[in-house]
Amino acid sequence: MLNETYELNNGVKIPKLGLGTWLIDNEKVVDVVKTALEVGYRHIDTAQAYGNEEGVGKAIRESNIPREEIFITSKIAAEAKTYQEAYDSINETLNKMGLDYLDLMIIHSPEPWAEFRGEKSYFKENKEVWRALEDAYKEGKVKAIGVSNFLQDDLENILSSCQIKPMVNQILTHISNTKTELIDFCKEHDILVEAYSPIAHGAALKNETMMKMAKKYNVSVAQLCIRYVLQLGLVALPKASTKEHIIDNREVDFEISEDDMKILKNMDTIENYGSDDFFPVFSGKDQKNNK
Repeated sequence: MLNETYELNNGVKIPKLGLGTWLIDNEKVVDVVKTALEVGYRHIDTAQAYGNEEGVGKAIRESNIPREEIFITSKIAAEAKTYQEAYDSINETLNKMGLDYLDLMIIHSPEPWAEFRGEKSYFKENKEVWRALEDAYKEGKVKAIGVSNFLQDDLENILSSCQIKPMVNQILTHISNTKTELIDFCKEHDILVEAYSPIAHGAALKNETMMKMAKKYNVSVAQLCIRYVLQLGLVALPKASTKEHIIDNREVDFEISEDDMKILKNMDTIENYGSDDFFPVFSGKDQKNNK
């Protein structure tokens, strides 16, 4: 599975399975990324907001794996909503990571986190941030560009005037939370969907229905969750910080039946993410307040 790729709309190949690094601090992430690379991962996802770009870059540089064999993603901070802020932040990320280019750079959110899914659309501002991404792409600083947490109207705003259309939209996707209409819209416009938190930030591990289904396939709940988003045709970006989980998450070479996929697609939505409910992406704000 770690060798399998999708092709983005500009021809760049992206590994189907990657390592998410959210909430892994800068010092710890060095060993985590090194471990992932040692066991075969070639797709690492970070962000300016994670505060660990420096550590991710250090791990990549010290891995002795040719740079072109590793796919690295970072994200422009949600609060950077001018052309200059966005453009400068891309250069800052490259300097912080000690890299000549990024494989993928995306806008972390259509709104600043404090206003996530709020009344202001930030359409005009996002066009400026997108223009900065296009310029970085033309200059070879990034090999692909995209967005994250964008709803259909956010995407339509970019598509209405862009010179280069988004190549990915990274969104919260897991069993019981599958935004089918948004995923279909992205597919219609040749935008690959990446699923972050495919294990529902750990909440899936406590779900009895998922536990029973995983037992049926003789896999872990985490493996079931990752396989689910892969069978939807999405990139899977599970976060893991221990070698055991990093290895476990890659063992997903099994097939969920069509009937079971239907059951998983129609499961009741997870309402409680526990202590992580305060994060905007887990707050249940699937639609904007002005819609």
